[in-house]
Amino acid sequence: MDGKNLLVLTSAFPDSENRSTGGIFVKEQIQEIKKYFDNIYVISRNSIFSKYFDQNNFSNYSFENVNVYYMDSYNFPIPYLPHILRGFWLNIESKQLLKVIRSKKIHFDLIHAHYTWYCGSIAVRLKNKFHVPVVITEHTSNSMNQAIKNNDAVWIKTWEDADHIIRVKSSDIAQIEGVGIPKHKISYIPNGYTQYKFYPRDLKNCRKLLGLPLDKKILLYVGNFYDPVKGHVHLVNATKELLRVRKDFIVIFIGTGKLKKDIEDYVTHTNLSSYIMMPSGRPHDEIGLWMNACDLFVLPSLSESFGIVQIEALACGKPIVATKNGGSEEILIADEYGFLVEPANPRDLADKILKALDKQWDQEIILHYAEQFTWEKIAKEIMDVYSKILDTEGYVK
Repeated sequence: MDGKNLLVLTSAFPDSENRSTGGIFVKEQIQEIKKYFDNIYVISRNSIFSKYFDQNNFSNYSFENVNVYYMDSYNFPIPYLPHILRGFWLNIESKQLLKVIRSKKIHFDLIHAHYTWYCGSIAVRLKNKFHVPVVITEHTSNSMNQAIKNNDAVWIKTWEDADHIIRVKSSDIAQIEGVGIPKHKISYIPNGYTQYKFYPRDLKNCRKLLGLPLDKKILLYVGNFYDPVKGHVHLVNATKELLRVRKDFIVIFIGTGKLKKDIEDYVTHTNLSSYIMMPSGRPHDEIGLWMNACDLFVLPSLSESFGIVQIEALACGKPIVATKNGGSEEILIADEYGFLVEPANPRDLADKILKALDKQWDQEIILHYAEQFTWEKIAKEIMDVYSKILDTEGYVK
């Protein structure tokens, strides 16, 4: 991609110090892709209200050949409004985006939009104006399924106008084809993990660094507390089931969000405070340390599009117990890597956790399996998509 510039549109992107981790996977992807381009320009939405309520500093910044810009945006429940009102809002957001492009004198040869709504919808509006191809990666699960179920005109038109669609979940390819998108325009490319952050380390040393007990089995959950769909309460209830069999363990929840206080209160109410730890939110760069300190990673989600934390845990050599949530089935494809359980079923979750704690896992098998998800390998697949559409007649410059 010598001489080429990439424009990335995303609905969230970490600040310069990664204090806000929304969109961290986009940043990590760019960290690997940047070596293929002269310049990468990232434009992320930033709610105009965040400056009053968000402690993170979303100021423009740059690193190496990557320039990050935050665009003022209005947070309204737009996806639930009628088609005509969504179109009106897209016009406003598109004008805001154009202001950034023109004021910063951004020149680009390709647009990669993360999420169909809203970044993909804006990207295809820029396509003809700048005569550049558009790639869209769809990361959601529930939103995408609802759009397909409702035959959502905005989503379908966006996919039709895009040059290529990347889906992080292979089983959804047929659904996208089902609304009329040609198969040759769709690729399955999963998300990845960063090797220098997630790799096997000595369990005892990690526990000493974190002040964790050496004589307990540790079960770890990492994720947000913004949506009940993450299944926190089911892991708490599974803890009660585990205590019927053994008491030599602790469960650690790491994450932030509006529901965390409710879960903390529930833990106290159920007298489980001696077995469940809920430390404050930890920086993303520290998560690998916590994963290496655990014996087992647990993901109780009711729905996942992919579930990046799973491959991060595998990259640390840790087995997983996860629900059949739509994403985990495509990662835990064999019992050598972990066990799948029925969603919203604390007893089944507890049974599989007990089974996992008693199993002798082969860490080398787990690590070897995780290698396919490194960002280095995933980036090459993405670059193949870029090369294919840039070589298409009409886009070669």
